[in-house]
Amino acid sequence: MGTYDALLLLSFGGPEKPADVLPFLENVVRGRGVPKARLMEVEAHYQRFGGVSPINQQCRDLIEAIRPKVDLPIYWGNRNWHPFLTDTVRQMADDGVRRAAAFATSAYASYSACRQYLDDIDRAREAVDGAPEIVKLRHYYDHPGFIAAMADHTAQALGRLPAEVRDGARLVFTAHSIPLTMARTAGPSGGAYEAQLLSAARLVNAALGRTEPFDLVWQSRSGPPEVRWLEPDVCDHLEVLYKQGAQAVVLVPIGFVSDHMEVVYDLDVEARDLAAGLGLPLERASTAGTHPAFTSMVADLLAEPEPAGCAATCCPAPPRRPAPA
Repeated sequence: MGTYDALLLLSFGGPEKPADVLPFLENVVRGRGVPKARLMEVEAHYQRFGGVSPINQQCRDLIEAIRPKVDLPIYWGNRNWHPFLTDTVRQMADDGVRRAAAFATSAYASYSACRQYLDDIDRAREAVDGAPEIVKLRHYYDHPGFIAAMADHTAQALGRLPAEVRDGARLVFTAHSIPLTMARTAGPSGGAYEAQLLSAARLVNAALGRTEPFDLVWQSRSGPPEVRWLEPDVCDHLEVLYKQGAQAVVLVPIGFVSDHMEVVYDLDVEARDLAAGLGLPLERASTAGTHPAFTSMVADLLAEPEPAGCAATCCPAPPRRPAPA
């Protein structure tokens, strides 16, 4: 930790009251061509939970869990909602921070999971006189701390299944779907998002001592219908597993590090309701959250050699299109 004088938690952000929801969603989808009807549909998901996303409180909890493990002041900045990253960088500059490490709440490569955070950092620093240097820590999808946390949570979910179906349960790993164009250009030579997720799923499966097949599927698609995204969708896949005679399913949100709204709604509401209607026993593993192995991982990352910077061609921004009238 000697080369850094602060740690920056870099996250997505989320609304914390009903009036925040639509402005927040407009920030998220700006320039992406998302139909207004889809925006209103997602707004209803948030309003169902009082207009509050769990993610901001989970960031606060994560900071408190990390604090005893790193001998650095910790700051927090978001891409889409308060505290906005630019405001946080300004506070860091006022506090005399000269060089900070950024830990993003995303473990993988792709434009939205990595490159966009680098762009966020660049814009924030350009907007602040005397901004500190900020070094984004590496992708941690395969770090033993992340794998141990996810394996532990998955074991707990398996333990919640009825004993008579537990041994035959299928592990279904889920991650946020992205457009195929983004998936194909993820990482230095393309395909890194899917490859890293598959690697993480294999490592969790192995950590559990399981040799049974598992699946990697997708959730939370939000783009225009004519754009192709990664498939299959988790709910479509549950129907296939049911028809194939699956005894039970454990959903493992390997693509996320906190139980934010997309996890809570897409898995705990939509997928759970579907499984209940099918009569398919289903449990959902927690995300890494504040698991001790995961929070200790942050200290490990800070102690590693500084990661090499990404090439300018790595994870390029996808083409943007205006929303339909």
